[in-house]
This record gives sequence, C-alpha cells and structure tokens, in this order.
Amino acid sequence: MTAPGTVPEDNTPAGDGGTDRARRRRIRSWLAGAGVTALAAVLGITLAVRSGAAPACAAPPTGSTVHKGKATFYDSAGSGGNCSFPSPPADRLYVALGPSEYADAAACGGYLDVTGPKGKVRVVVMDQCAGCEPGHIDLSDQAFARIADPAQGVVPVTYRAVVSPPVNGGLTFRMKDGASQWWFAVQVGNHGNPLRSVEAKGPGGGFRAAARQDYNYWIVEGGLGPGPYSIRVTDVYGGQATATNIRMVPEQLQRSTVSLSGSGAPAGSARTPGGSPSARPTPTASVAPTATATPAPPSPTPAEPTAPATTLEALAGVDPVDTSRC
Repeated sequence: MTAPGTVPEDNTPAGDGGTDRARRRRIRSWLAGAGVTALAAVLGITLAVRSGAAPACAAPPTGSTVHKGKATFYDSAGSGGNCSFPSPPADRLYVALGPSEYADAAACGGYLDVTGPKGKVRVVVMDQCAGCEPGHIDLSDQAFARIADPAQGVVPVTYRAVVSPPVNGGLTFRMKDGASQWWFAVQVGNHGNPLRSVEAKGPGGGFRAAARQDYNYWIVEGGLGPGPYSIRVTDVYGGQATATNIRMVPEQLQRSTVSLSGSGAPAGSARTPGGSPSARPTPTASVAPTATATPAPPSPTPAEPTAPATTLEALAGVDPVDTSRC
C-alpha cells in the first residue's frame, strides 16, 4: 500500500508486467542521464563563452582579407583592456575583438580599418570581447560615432587589418610589476603589426623564446639575470628588429629608436616611424635604451597620418607568416 502523499512508481500489476516496469525504469534513468549530460554540455559551452578562452583555431585579422560582420560599442572607462595597456590611446579609437580574433592577445597592438554606414575609422586592438562571436567587433564610443549613429546600437561593418601602419616613434618595452632577474616579463608596444614572437637574452647568454600570455606580456620563466637585455621582436609578416640595453625597471616605459619592418618592405629593412592616428600618451617616467635593427635603407616617412592607399594595397598583398594556431 502506498503511503499518503507518495506517488506510485507505476500502475502496472505484478507478474509479467514487472519486466515492463524494469524497462521503464531503465528508460527513465537513461533520459535523466541524458538530461544531465546535455545540461553539462550547455553549461560547458556557457562557461567557455564567459571565460573568453580562445577557440582551438584562432588568429588575429591579417593581410588583405576583408571581414564582414557587425559592430557595437562600449567604454573602457580608462582601462587599457585585456591587452594590459596603461591607458586607452590618446584619441580613444580602439576596438575589442572576440576570442577567435583576439587569439590569446595575438591581436594586441595591431590596427584595423573599419567601414560602416557613415565612413571609415582606424582603431587599435586593445581589448577582448568575451561574448563576441567571429565577425562581431566592439568599438569604443568615439570610434563607433565615426562610422554610424550611436542611436543605432548595432550596425553592419567591414574591416581589415592595416599592414605596417605608421606609428609614432620606435618600439616600446615595459617590464611587468613583479618582474626581476629571476622572472622576466615584458610588454612590447608600438609595433603596429601583430607580433609572432619575442625573444630575449641577458649579458653572456643566448636568445630565449618568451611565452605570450593572454594579458599581453611575454614571459621567460626562471628569468634572464639582472640585465640589461637584448630583445628581438618578430611580427606576423616576418619583420624583425632587435632593441638593446633594455633594463629591469618594472612599470616604466622604455623607448627604443627601432621599428619593425613592414610586410611590403625589403627583407631585413627597418621601417621609419611616422605619425600615428592613435598614438598612446607618453608616461612621465621613461628610460631610453639603445636599439639596433638589421641594417637597410629606411623607407620614406609618410607625410600624412595614414599611409597612402597605394602603399597599403601593396603591403596588404603579402600573406602573414604562420599566424593561425590551427
């Protein structure tokens, strides 16, 4: 007899129906298990999206590819975003990319030309938009207003990488708070093209590869000694430059006089810095290292903030070197 308030397991009489009851129990158990599995899968997907983890195949926008998608906008509230910049660029023209294009910080410091209903704007990649699917970019308020009416909220856009954009000055280096002779951690800035690798060495040692972190610092576990250091930087197009006399002075900006070569420049050439459409503010405290680059005739300095269209088209025809992590 069933106790009051208890629902019978089923209404099948005893006897041959017992087999039916057992079968139904197994079906119910299987459905319950499937439900838990499905729920776990949904939760797993949700957690992955919220965590902003890069997909198995992720790479920043590069080369001449034109991407179609949509743009929204946000305000970083003075933060330098997931790229760990000390602040937004002075003109506040920046963009956050979804995990597949942010690619664990591989896109940081690169530039995009974004075209919307009202026109075009050039922005620097500064942040990650964890909830943005491929093709969805999140512009700064100021950048969005250049290409669309903010009242629209979401607009269709096209965007493409800017290959070897003119930048204001040479490469910059910032040692992370907590870095020391036993833990080398540096952020490279003002490089224009996305970076492929960073290597560093102390006095008397050979170059060691640094590991990129998703917050845009390059780490050498175990350190490289007290310094000073030589740091060799390579971009996604194969451009390379080496700065020397970089010191272990955490949180101070160290400026060099060397720039990465552009994808359309002759192999081993150094690109002469020009004006930047979104130059970052200069910190009051800075250390000036010496720098060297592979010798070659410098290319002409651009006479206007953005490179001429013919130059951009010529450079954009060169494919990047191994940018995908597929």
